[in-house]
Amino acid sequence: MGEKKQKEKSVAQWKKIVVVGACVLFVVLMIVSGMGSGWISAFTVTKPGDVAVLDYTLYDAAGNPIVTTDQTLFTQIASQGKFVLFSKQITVTTNQSMAHTLYPVQVYSTSSGWANQFALFKPEYEAMSSGLVGMKVNEQKRIAIPSSGSMTQLWSPELLMRNGVNLSDLNVGDIIPMGVGDNPEEMASNKSTLTYMRIGEVSSKTAEGAVVDFGYPSADIRVVSINKNN
Repeated sequence: MGEKKQKEKSVAQWKKIVVVGACVLFVVLMIVSGMGSGWISAFTVTKPGDVAVLDYTLYDAAGNPIVTTDQTLFTQIASQGKFVLFSKQITVTTNQSMAHTLYPVQVYSTSSGWANQFALFKPEYEAMSSGLVGMKVNEQKRIAIPSSGSMTQLWSPELLMRNGVNLSDLNVGDIIPMGVGDNPEEMASNKSTLTYMRIGEVSSKTAEGAVVDFGYPSADIRVVSINKNN
Protein backbone atom coordinates (compact mmCIF):
# COMPACT_ATOMS: atom_id res chain seq x y z
CA MET A 1 0.00 0.00 0.00
CA GLY A 2 2.85 2.32 0.86
CA GLU A 3 4.54 1.57 -2.46
CA LYS A 4 1.34 2.43 -4.38
CA LYS A 5 0.98 5.77 -2.59
CA GLN A 6 4.63 6.54 -3.30
CA LYS A 7 4.09 5.86 -7.04
CA GLU A 8 0.95 8.03 -7.06
CA LYS A 9 2.89 10.82 -5.35
CA SER A 10 5.69 10.52 -7.89
CA VAL A 11 3.24 10.68 -10.81
CA ALA A 12 1.57 13.72 -9.28
CA GLN A 13 4.92 15.48 -8.94
CA TRP A 14 5.75 14.77 -12.60
CA LYS A 15 2.36 16.13 -13.65
CA LYS A 16 3.10 19.34 -11.75
CA ILE A 17 6.51 19.62 -13.46
CA VAL A 18 4.95 19.09 -16.89
CA VAL A 19 2.24 21.69 -16.22
CA VAL A 20 4.76 24.24 -14.94
CA GLY A 21 7.03 23.54 -17.91
CA ALA A 22 4.14 24.00 -20.33
CA CYS A 23 3.24 27.31 -18.67
CA VAL A 24 6.83 28.55 -18.89
CA LEU A 25 7.01 27.51 -22.54
CA PHE A 26 3.74 29.34 -23.24
CA VAL A 27 5.08 32.52 -21.62
CA VAL A 28 8.33 32.29 -23.61
CA LEU A 29 6.42 31.82 -26.86
CA MET A 30 4.21 34.80 -26.04
CA ILE A 31 7.27 36.99 -25.40
CA VAL A 32 8.96 35.86 -28.61
CA SER A 33 5.75 36.43 -30.53
CA GLY A 34 5.49 39.93 -29.11
CA MET A 35 9.05 40.67 -30.19
CA GLY A 36 8.22 39.75 -33.78
CA SER A 37 11.26 39.05 -35.95
CA GLY A 38 13.39 41.61 -34.12
CA TRP A 39 14.97 39.04 -31.83
CA ILE A 40 16.28 37.14 -34.87
CA SER A 41 17.98 40.24 -36.26
CA ALA A 42 20.06 40.49 -33.08
CA PHE A 43 21.98 37.42 -34.24
CA THR A 44 22.13 38.36 -37.94
CA VAL A 45 25.40 39.67 -39.37
CA THR A 46 25.89 41.47 -42.66
CA LYS A 47 27.33 39.51 -45.55
CA PRO A 48 28.45 40.69 -49.02
CA GLY A 49 25.41 41.74 -51.05
CA ASP A 50 23.19 42.49 -48.05
CA VAL A 51 21.58 45.94 -47.98
CA ALA A 52 21.92 47.83 -44.70
CA VAL A 53 20.46 51.08 -43.42
CA LEU A 54 23.11 53.09 -41.59
CA ASP A 55 23.55 55.90 -39.13
CA TYR A 56 26.88 57.60 -39.72
CA THR A 57 29.13 60.51 -38.76
CA LEU A 58 31.99 61.78 -40.92
CA TYR A 59 34.96 63.45 -39.19
CA ASP A 60 37.60 65.80 -40.58
CA ALA A 61 41.34 65.44 -39.90
CA ALA A 62 40.99 67.35 -36.63
CA GLY A 63 38.26 64.98 -35.40
CA ASN A 64 35.41 67.45 -35.87
CA PRO A 65 32.04 66.07 -36.99
CA ILE A 66 31.18 67.37 -40.47
CA VAL A 67 27.96 65.51 -41.26
CA THR A 68 25.98 63.22 -38.97
CA THR A 69 22.69 61.37 -38.55
CA ASP A 70 22.99 61.78 -34.76
CA GLN A 71 20.51 64.54 -33.89
CA THR A 72 21.94 65.00 -30.39
CA LEU A 73 25.47 65.45 -31.76
CA PHE A 74 24.20 67.82 -34.46
CA THR A 75 22.37 69.99 -31.91
CA GLN A 76 25.41 70.06 -29.63
CA ILE A 77 27.84 71.14 -32.38
CA ALA A 78 25.43 73.64 -33.96
CA SER A 79 24.78 75.26 -30.55
CA GLN A 80 28.52 76.00 -30.35
CA GLY A 81 28.27 78.05 -33.55
CA LYS A 82 30.20 75.49 -35.59
CA PHE A 83 29.16 74.39 -39.07
CA VAL A 84 27.76 70.86 -39.16
CA LEU A 85 25.22 69.08 -41.35
CA PHE A 86 22.42 66.77 -40.22
CA SER A 87 21.92 63.87 -42.63
CA LYS A 88 19.20 61.39 -43.30
CA GLN A 89 20.14 57.72 -42.86
CA ILE A 90 21.75 56.08 -45.86
CA THR A 91 21.26 52.69 -47.52
CA VAL A 92 24.46 50.84 -48.39
CA THR A 93 25.06 47.52 -50.13
CA THR A 94 27.64 45.52 -48.17
CA ASN A 95 31.09 45.04 -49.71
CA GLN A 96 30.13 46.52 -53.07
CA SER A 97 31.88 49.19 -55.12
CA MET A 98 29.91 52.16 -56.39
CA ALA A 99 29.51 52.80 -60.11
CA HIS A 100 29.20 56.58 -59.73
CA THR A 101 31.68 59.02 -58.24
CA LEU A 102 29.38 60.35 -55.55
CA TYR A 103 26.33 59.38 -53.51
CA PRO A 104 23.96 62.32 -52.84
CA VAL A 105 22.39 62.52 -49.39
CA GLN A 106 19.71 64.97 -48.28
CA VAL A 107 21.08 67.15 -45.47
CA TYR A 108 19.86 69.85 -43.11
CA SER A 109 21.74 72.94 -41.95
CA THR A 110 20.68 75.71 -39.59
CA SER A 111 21.18 78.26 -42.37
CA SER A 112 19.33 76.64 -45.28
CA GLY A 113 17.16 73.86 -43.84
CA TRP A 114 16.76 70.78 -46.08
CA ALA A 115 17.60 72.70 -49.27
CA ASN A 116 20.87 70.90 -50.09
CA GLN A 117 22.21 67.47 -50.94
CA PHE A 118 25.58 66.43 -49.56
CA ALA A 119 28.10 64.69 -51.82
CA LEU A 120 29.29 61.46 -50.22
CA PHE A 121 32.31 60.52 -52.36
CA LYS A 122 32.95 57.05 -53.73
CA PRO A 123 35.91 56.22 -51.39
CA GLU A 124 33.75 57.07 -48.37
CA TYR A 125 30.80 54.99 -49.55
CA GLU A 126 33.07 52.03 -50.34
CA ALA A 127 34.87 52.28 -46.98
CA MET A 128 31.50 52.07 -45.23
CA SER A 129 30.39 49.26 -47.55
CA SER A 130 33.44 47.09 -46.84
CA GLY A 131 33.44 47.96 -43.14
CA LEU A 132 29.89 46.63 -42.81
CA VAL A 133 30.87 42.99 -43.31
CA GLY A 134 30.19 40.99 -40.16
CA MET A 135 28.36 43.76 -38.29
CA LYS A 136 25.07 43.21 -36.43
CA VAL A 137 22.04 45.45 -35.99
CA ASN A 138 22.82 48.29 -33.51
CA GLU A 139 26.54 47.54 -33.68
CA GLN A 140 28.72 50.63 -34.13
CA LYS A 141 32.36 51.06 -35.10
CA ARG A 142 34.89 53.60 -36.35
CA ILE A 143 36.27 53.04 -39.85
CA ALA A 144 39.15 54.67 -41.70
CA ILE A 145 38.81 56.17 -45.17
CA PRO A 146 42.20 55.38 -46.77
CA SER A 147 42.15 57.73 -49.79
CA SER A 148 40.88 60.80 -47.96
CA GLY A 149 44.30 62.45 -48.23
CA SER A 150 43.99 62.69 -52.02
CA MET A 151 40.79 64.75 -51.92
CA THR A 152 42.43 68.16 -52.27
CA GLN A 153 41.81 70.59 -55.11
CA LEU A 154 43.12 73.97 -56.17
CA TRP A 155 40.21 76.35 -56.56
CA SER A 156 40.85 79.42 -58.71
CA PRO A 157 39.54 82.84 -57.69
CA GLU A 158 36.93 82.55 -60.44
CA LEU A 159 35.66 79.17 -59.27
CA LEU A 160 35.58 80.38 -55.68
CA MET A 161 33.44 83.33 -56.76
CA ARG A 162 31.00 80.92 -58.40
CA ASN A 163 30.47 79.54 -54.90
CA GLY A 164 30.10 83.01 -53.41
CA VAL A 165 33.58 83.01 -51.84
CA ASN A 166 36.15 85.78 -52.27
CA LEU A 167 39.76 84.58 -52.25
CA SER A 168 40.88 87.64 -50.29
CA ASP A 169 38.48 86.72 -47.46
CA LEU A 170 39.91 83.22 -47.01
CA ASN A 171 42.50 82.15 -44.46
CA VAL A 172 44.28 78.85 -43.99
CA GLY A 173 42.16 76.66 -41.70
CA ASP A 174 38.83 78.17 -42.73
CA ILE A 175 35.96 75.71 -43.06
CA ILE A 176 33.76 76.52 -46.05
CA PRO A 177 30.76 74.89 -47.74
CA MET A 178 31.37 74.41 -51.46
CA GLY A 179 29.40 73.10 -54.40
CA VAL A 180 30.79 70.05 -56.19
CA GLY A 181 29.80 68.08 -59.27
CA ASP A 182 29.45 64.41 -60.02
CA ASN A 183 33.19 64.01 -60.70
CA PRO A 184 35.55 65.00 -57.83
CA GLU A 185 38.46 65.23 -60.30
CA GLU A 186 36.67 68.07 -62.10
CA MET A 187 35.96 70.15 -59.01
CA ALA A 188 38.65 72.65 -59.98
CA SER A 189 37.33 73.17 -63.52
CA ASN A 190 34.24 74.80 -64.95
CA LYS A 191 33.23 71.61 -66.77
CA SER A 192 31.27 70.15 -63.91
CA THR A 193 27.78 71.26 -62.87
CA LEU A 194 28.07 72.23 -59.19
CA THR A 195 24.98 70.91 -57.48
CA TYR A 196 26.04 69.04 -54.31
CA MET A 197 27.33 70.43 -51.02
CA ARG A 198 30.72 69.54 -49.62
CA ILE A 199 32.51 70.98 -46.58
CA GLY A 200 36.19 71.74 -47.19
CA GLU A 201 39.09 73.19 -45.22
CA VAL A 202 41.53 75.68 -46.73
CA SER A 203 44.96 74.07 -46.41
CA SER A 204 46.96 76.72 -48.35
CA LYS A 205 46.43 79.92 -50.29
CA THR A 206 48.27 81.75 -53.09
CA ALA A 207 47.42 84.34 -55.71
CA GLU A 208 46.44 81.45 -57.99
CA GLY A 209 43.73 80.29 -55.62
CA ALA A 210 43.09 78.23 -52.51
CA VAL A 211 43.85 74.57 -51.96
CA VAL A 212 40.76 73.07 -50.33
CA ASP A 213 40.84 69.71 -48.56
CA PHE A 214 37.58 67.80 -48.95
CA GLY A 215 38.79 64.56 -47.37
CA TYR A 216 37.37 63.06 -44.19
CA PRO A 217 39.71 60.38 -42.82
CA SER A 218 37.29 58.58 -40.49
CA ALA A 219 33.64 57.77 -39.93
CA ASP A 220 31.44 56.16 -37.31
CA ILE A 221 28.85 53.77 -38.69
CA ARG A 222 25.98 52.03 -36.91
CA VAL A 223 23.74 49.36 -38.45
CA VAL A 224 20.05 50.27 -38.16
CA SER A 225 18.65 47.34 -40.16
CA ILE A 226 19.76 44.55 -42.50
CA ASN A 227 17.95 43.32 -45.57
CA LYS A 228 19.45 39.93 -46.37
CA ASN A 229 20.39 39.17 -49.97
CA ASN A 230 18.59 35.96 -50.90
